[in-house]
Amino acid sequence: QVQLVESGGGLVQPGGSLRLSCAASGSIFSIATLEWYRQAPGKESELVATITSGYRTNYADSVKGRFTISRENAKNTVYLQMNSLKSEDTAVYYCNLYNPTRSLYYWGQGTQVTVSS
Repeated sequence: QVQLVESGGGLVQPGGSLRLSCAASGSIFSIATLEWYRQAPGKESELVATITSGYRTNYADSVKGRFTISRENAKNTVYLQMNSLKSEDTAVYYCNLYNPTRSLYYWGQGTQVTVSS
């Protein structure tokens, strides 16, 4: 069983930065694909960023050039550095881990990000 715990959310002014962290339990972190999703009120969930076990990354067009996903296997942690934040980035952000050996997905509890002046 894998448990994910996100942290780092909060209130920030437009143009500001936040770094989200997601710490995972278990022993499959290094082979997992990790993703960040977000869901704003009244909107569908959006895939924000992906990082594979081989460190390949992909981003939603809406965050390219502003967000950076990274992973630290030694700490079983994935990060989302968010810069130049906009009001439309306001959402609950969720960490997702995909275990390729069992084709299973795991989700964190989410962390609120609010961008407002």
